[in-house]
Amino acid sequence: MKIKYITKQGLWLLLLNIPFCLFSQQSVIHTNATSDFNLGLELYQNKAYRAAQKIFSVVKNNASPKSNLVADASYYSAMCSIKLNQTDADKKVLTFVKNYPASKKKNKAFFNVGNYYFANKKAAQALKWYQKANLQGLSKENQIEINFKMGYSLLVAKRLDLAKDKFLPLINDAKYGNDSRYYYGYISYKLEDYGIAESTLKEIADNDSYKAEISYYLLDISFKAGSFERCIKVGKELLKTAKRKEASEISKIIGESYFNLNKYEDAIPYLKAYRGKSGKWNNTDYYQLGYAFYKQKDFINAVSYFNKIIDQKNAVAQNAYYHLAECYLNLEKKNEALNAFKTASEMSYSLSIKEDAASNYAKLSYEEGNPFENVSDVLQNYLKAYPNSKSYKEINELVVSSFIHQNDYKGALDYLKKKKNNENINLSLKVSLYRGIQLFNEKKIAEALSYFTTAKKSKTNKISKKAGYWEAETLYRLENYEEALSKFINLNNNLGSLNKADFPLLEYNIAYCHFKLKDYDNATLTFKQFSAKNNINKTIIDDTYLRLGDSYFAIRNYEKAIRAYKVIVDNSGLDADYAMYQIGMSYGFQDANKSKVDALTKVINNYQISSLKDDALFQLAITYTMLNNNKKAHQAYYRLLEKHPKSVFIPKALVREGLLYYNQNKNSLALKNFKRVAKEYPNSSDALEAVRNAKNIYVDEDKMNEYVAWTKTLSFVEVSNSELENSTFAIAERKYFEGKIDGSILSLKKYLRNFPTGKNSLKANYYLADILYTEALYNQSIDKYKTVLDAGQTEFSEDALAKLSQVYLQENNFNDAEPYLLRLEQEAYVSDNILFSQSNLMKGYATLNKNEAALDYAKKVLSKDKLDNEVILDAKIIIARTAFKTEDYDTAKEYFNTIEQTADGELKAETLYYKAYFLNTEKQYGNSTKIVQDLIANYSNYKYWGVKSYIIMAKNYYSLEDAYQATFILENIIKNFGQFEDIVIEAKQELKTIKENEAKTNNSVTPKNK
Repeated sequence: MKIKYITKQGLWLLLLNIPFCLFSQQSVIHTNATSDFNLGLELYQNKAYRAAQKIFSVVKNNASPKSNLVADASYYSAMCSIKLNQTDADKKVLTFVKNYPASKKKNKAFFNVGNYYFANKKAAQALKWYQKANLQGLSKENQIEINFKMGYSLLVAKRLDLAKDKFLPLINDAKYGNDSRYYYGYISYKLEDYGIAESTLKEIADNDSYKAEISYYLLDISFKAGSFERCIKVGKELLKTAKRKEASEISKIIGESYFNLNKYEDAIPYLKAYRGKSGKWNNTDYYQLGYAFYKQKDFINAVSYFNKIIDQKNAVAQNAYYHLAECYLNLEKKNEALNAFKTASEMSYSLSIKEDAASNYAKLSYEEGNPFENVSDVLQNYLKAYPNSKSYKEINELVVSSFIHQNDYKGALDYLKKKKNNENINLSLKVSLYRGIQLFNEKKIAEALSYFTTAKKSKTNKISKKAGYWEAETLYRLENYEEALSKFINLNNNLGSLNKADFPLLEYNIAYCHFKLKDYDNATLTFKQFSAKNNINKTIIDDTYLRLGDSYFAIRNYEKAIRAYKVIVDNSGLDADYAMYQIGMSYGFQDANKSKVDALTKVINNYQISSLKDDALFQLAITYTMLNNNKKAHQAYYRLLEKHPKSVFIPKALVREGLLYYNQNKNSLALKNFKRVAKEYPNSSDALEAVRNAKNIYVDEDKMNEYVAWTKTLSFVEVSNSELENSTFAIAERKYFEGKIDGSILSLKKYLRNFPTGKNSLKANYYLADILYTEALYNQSIDKYKTVLDAGQTEFSEDALAKLSQVYLQENNFNDAEPYLLRLEQEAYVSDNILFSQSNLMKGYATLNKNEAALDYAKKVLSKDKLDNEVILDAKIIIARTAFKTEDYDTAKEYFNTIEQTADGELKAETLYYKAYFLNTEKQYGNSTKIVQDLIANYSNYKYWGVKSYIIMAKNYYSLEDAYQATFILENIIKNFGQFEDIVIEAKQELKTIKENEAKTNNSVTPKNK
């Protein structure tokens, strides 16, 4: 029985009830396979693919296996899978082909699947299925269709040659002809077969479907054919109706046409109207606009486009960098020009540009300095590369000057040795002077001496005299005072009146040599003569009067000493407290004890910060004793003991006050003082004196048993006299004072071996340590100094603390030096030792990043009256560095600016770096860059700060929208300065940031993680 024909309305009602109605109720569903197949086919044709697929499955199960219905049902079931985008659709089609290889629907299946994917814009999948089909098995109409669609799919896959072959036979087809002709012409255009492209596209140029695109292609073909005038004319017409995207491309062609016709002014507005590919330009785009501005001599705008060209090496880039350098020169930006010439000189696309750029790079390196290479190397490399250059002679003459200009005096001397001639020999003597001064300033005093001696041979009077002065100064610093004096006097005698103005401190130096040699008569004459000079620094004049007073004091001419010291006191000069103290001592030696008391009292009361207050109190107590004013003497001793418990005078004060008590018949108080000294300062000479004085009290009181019992508790006292010990020590001590080094060492070691705890063991250990230290046997001296210091505060402890600290500091071992420096600070009597301890604690804590402690000691150091300029700089730089580390930028900036005024060498380079840093943070980019250029030009030997400052310069340039300079600098840092790991890491991060940012607008830039 046949099924009635189902209307569309009935069909959709039926679909709504599938699967429940159609497949569940057998009374409704016909079992006749043919009827079912027809029903499925109708559903398929009405795009009810899921319902149709169900029907076809029923047909496959119910129809006779030999029936064609099974094959047809399998075919349509597979087609339903394709339409429904089921995951196993491909397999179902392939299974159908495998099961029914003779089916006429096989090619149709491939064709239909391909069409399905093609309609859904899945060209790659469509092509795969089209290629399975046997075209001979398809109708002529289907063959034409599949060829067209395969051509398009190949075009999408960018297989242009194959696509072109598919379209060619179809260009005259009624249905696909115009499309095929368009695609054939387009592919020819892309394959740069412009003749075929032009002739093909012109045939359909008036077709509304392709008119806009074809007009652009024909315009571009004309451009590539060099028909620039036509491009301009046609392009301008097209712009009138072009859409925005088309207008951008057309403007580019018009702009480049003007550019190629050398009509740069006309080219500019059209080149600027170009929007780029996906909103991005490439390096060629930037070059053309930059060059157009360059030809108009609009160098500022030219730079703004040229400097966007980064991250590529090609002929365009080489030309761009060369012209960029020329623009910078015209804008008087020589440092920037140097970098651009360097980049152009490293490319070989144009050898003439390469050589000319190298020549300019060499000359600018000499003029402006070079942060990445030694200027002398740049110049010499140019001479090697271009021996026949017109610039050869000029650049050859710059080599030696470059060494001197960059303060590379060692390099200059090495170069001059290789190029010996009379002119170079005389020049080498001049350079030797500069090298010596450089080493002297670097504290390589001994190494500097030979350079000054050599420079004295110069035939140039000014050079030889300067060398002689520095030779004498060096000998003085090496403590060879006799030879230094001889050199200074010889120089003074041979100077003309005009030359003496060049050495204003010569007499001062001569006077100091006399002073150091203890020739105080000549010292007084020379200091007095120097003090009469005008225009001398006040600090020097103050020091002159102090040393004049000291010299008079040493020869016991106390009246003149007092007059010299009073000059300082009356003018509140340098070390006025010391001058006042010396005035008091001078009165004392004149037996004017009341005047002495007055002066010493002023030291105590008038000078808030003075290291001489304990000295003054001690002398005041002694003086009051001499004046029989025991009450005030005791008051002075009490104040000394209370206010200055770490003073070196404590044991002596206790002994003297003990004697005062003894003379007042206050034996118990006297004995208390003596026992305290013996306990707290064992092995010291004061302790031995205290024991002797205590013995007198015990004898007076007939208590010798108590004395013996007490002395047995003291390791440094033997009641019985040992002549052997005394004799052994006396021999060793005599050799020590006679300067017999080897004999002293043997004798002192012998004494200490036989009498390790003898009464002279403290002296013996100190003498031995002193000799070992003097002989530079530092490690051997350590234990001896420690033994001296274990005895507590003695007459030797201050020197031992200073020397032991110095031993550890020489080894850069601050941790071991620290406790001794701290103790020296508390116990030192000599102001230089206090300063030594505080300044080294300051530097040590700074090295350990103990910022608060470093800052405290820096402030302590700066509170001193008399400071060497070097110490002042050390303190200020530590305050500046510490403030920067703790982000106190205002303080850091203030101190770095102050330091800059007097700093030189590496410290100057460091201060300039921070100056540039702060200017950058204040957005004063131009001024910041000028500071960096100054640093590079004048302090290039200090590579770390130069390279570090270049990071700031790169940031400055990028902030000023000069991407080329920024990337050039950062890339050269990474390339050339791997030894500065921290700087390279920072440079890589900055470069990565810049390139990521530039890649947003420049297709030629490819960010990389370097």
